[in-house]
This record gives sequence, structure tokens and C-alpha cells, in this order.
Amino acid sequence: MKPTRALLALLAAWAVLAAVAAFVPAALAAWAGVGLVFVLAACVDALVLWRRAMPEVERTLAPAMSLGEWHDVSLRLRHAGGLPLTVEVFDGYPVICELEGLPQRVRIPAGGWGELRYRVRPRERGELVFAPADVLLTGPLGLLRTRAVLGARETVRVFPNFRQVAKLAMLAVDNRTARMGIHMRRRRGEGTEFFQLREYREGDSLRQIDWKAVSRRHQLISREYREEQNQQVLFLLDCGRRMHTRDGDLTHFDHVLNAVLLLTYVALRQGDGVGVMTFSGSDRWLPPVRGGAAMNSVLNTVFDLQTTTAPSDFAEAAARLGARQRRRALVVLVTNLRDDDSEDLGSALAPLRKRHLILVASLREPVLGQVLNEPILGFDDALRVGATHHYLMQRMKAHEMVRGQGLRLLDVEPAQLPVSLVNRYLEIKRAGSL
Repeated sequence: MKPTRALLALLAAWAVLAAVAAFVPAALAAWAGVGLVFVLAACVDALVLWRRAMPEVERTLAPAMSLGEWHDVSLRLRHAGGLPLTVEVFDGYPVICELEGLPQRVRIPAGGWGELRYRVRPRERGELVFAPADVLLTGPLGLLRTRAVLGARETVRVFPNFRQVAKLAMLAVDNRTARMGIHMRRRRGEGTEFFQLREYREGDSLRQIDWKAVSRRHQLISREYREEQNQQVLFLLDCGRRMHTRDGDLTHFDHVLNAVLLLTYVALRQGDGVGVMTFSGSDRWLPPVRGGAAMNSVLNTVFDLQTTTAPSDFAEAAARLGARQRRRALVVLVTNLRDDDSEDLGSALAPLRKRHLILVASLREPVLGQVLNEPILGFDDALRVGATHHYLMQRMKAHEMVRGQGLRLLDVEPAQLPVSLVNRYLEIKRAGSL
């Protein structure tokens, strides 16, 4: 048990009265009487607190949380005693979360329950641990209080920001992809996989006409094609130190995971399988999967991935992928290419190019564009702009060398990656390159 501020203030006043009694003997009896009252009152508070039963605490959490989003947490306190309780509660929330609404004071009626709500905003992905709550109970006279740790320890998973991805997915379901920036330029009757026969329509090319069907039905019949299904998309994710950069609330790697989830959703709807492999600090492997549970498989594989301080070893990653993935696939390598990567990357991925179609998605730092758009007010500004132009030129040369080695390249800022990656995937599907 600990004294409250009220008891400390009363003791301070009693000390002042002691100083007065030292010079005024007549006040000594009053000082002793006040001290006796304080002792009796404190004993009453202590006895009540010792005999009073602590409430039961039950926490209600979301089954999963989304990175960077606010989530409600509620605590219900049940009290079986015959007297009402007033308690102060501070829950054991994870320290990596932003917090709103704690501590709170709750009054619990006799034999009833009280409830409080607060909000947390996760700032990192992975598993978060909620520790038991700290409950402070004050005696009826307000002189003493006791602390108890109540409730259970609970764990909740924090996934990538699937709310934003879900919004884009819902637009795709409603065929409103133009609002996402995704361009579905499907041309009627053209594709790489035979779909069905149908009556000839004005505008169909002569090569679409099925002359055997024409001879049987005595009317013009056209073949209709669609993008080939049952293909495979495999993400090769760089978890090394060059992916650790943070822009605003999200790291570059968080934007990468958002892109992985969106393209996974689109590819699964196209009838393709999706797999994941990581390298440089983390080694996870999910063979391409499809079907109703495929989205959850991908999500559970990547939700707690974190970047490391390891260098990006493209040769080692290509060797492991070549041993694991035999069937031809669209390999999407997500990294941040530097000017010294062009030769090493081409030689490292050369064995994979013989079997797979490789798309390198390179993240471009937004600060580069910001520097170029700022006014030049002095010599230091001019040096910074000149260095930025030099870096961008070297980066462009490296990208041209990568393209010259037979690799497809996508160079975008992290926030643009999800939609840009889906657009490039759809272009590859339409062209029948995979």
C-alpha cells in the first residue's frame, strides 16, 4: 500500500502543527490528537483495502490489427463485492504503439461491472503483446491506495496496412480499376489461351475465324481467347539494409508488402498462383499457391518480415530460387538498385533468365525529387542539386545496363509501387510473355 497525495498533504500540515507546538506548549495536545486521528483513519483505509476483493479484468481486442491504423481496445471490470469501487486503470499496452485514452478512472457498482475504452495505433508489424493491466484502488477515506496487476497477457498480430489494400481490391471487384490507376486494356477476342467459340462480330480479325466451325454451321464463327491462366508469380523480396529507409509513417519495405498483397489479390483473381521467397537476413519460402486460402497463406508468410543490416546478395538468392522453383514463373525481384549493382545483378540472375521471366522493381527515394524541386538559394543548395543529378544519371545508366541484360525493370517511388506493379503484371499477361 502507498499513501495518496491527500495523506501526504495532511502529514505536511501535521508537521507544520508540530513546529507550532514546539513553541506553543498549549498546542501540543491538539497536535497529538490530530496525529491519532490520522493514524486511525489510515488504519481504517488499510483494513478496507486489505479486505476488499479486486475486480476481474477482461480485455477485448481486434482479432488482427493493421499497421498505422487506430484500433479500439476495451476493458471490462467485474466486481463481486458488496460496496462500489472506484479504480484507476492503465492497461499494459505495447510500447511501440501510439496511445489515446489512458489512464482512466472507472466506477464499478456493487456486484456489477464497469467498462473503459482506449485506442492504439501500431507502428510496427509483427506480434504485439498486451501485458496485464495496472489497477489502482483507493481507500474509502482517500488516504491509502494499493496496486494490483490484473487480467491476462494477450498477443495480437499486426499485418501490413490491409485496409488500404482492401479498398483497392474492392475497386477491382467493382471493375472500377481506373480509379486505382490500373489500366485493364483488354481487347475483345484476343489473348493467349483459347476460351470459346462464338458468332462473328464486326471488328473481329480474319485470323479469329474458325473455318471448320463455319463449314459445319454455315455461318461465320470466331474464336475468343483470354489471358492464359494457371501461371505462376513469385516474389523475390530483398530484406537487406537498403530496404530499411523510412518515408513518413511507413518504411520502404512496408510499401513493398502492400504491393505484394495487392498483386497477390489480382493474380489470384486471374487464376494464377503466387509464391514468396526472401533473402538477405531472412529466409522464407512459400511455393506458389492458389485457391481460396492462398491469400491468407501469403499474408501469414510476410506479415512480420523485418529488414536487417545484411547486404543484398543477389547471387545467393538466385541460386536458392533456381533450386526451389523449377516451373516457369514471373519472378518479381523487389529491391533498391544502386549504380554498382548492374553488372553483378545481370550475372547473378543469368541462370534464372533461361527459365523464368524476371521483373526487377527498384524503389526510388522520394527525397530525390524533393531536392530537385527546391529553389537554389546558395552554394550548398547548388552542390546538393548537382550531386542529386549526378546520382540520378548513374542510376539511369545502371538501369539501362540491367535492361540490356534481358531483365525487365520498374523504377518507381515506394508509394507508387502497388499500382505500378499491377499494371506491369497485366501488361505481361496481355502480351503473353509469360
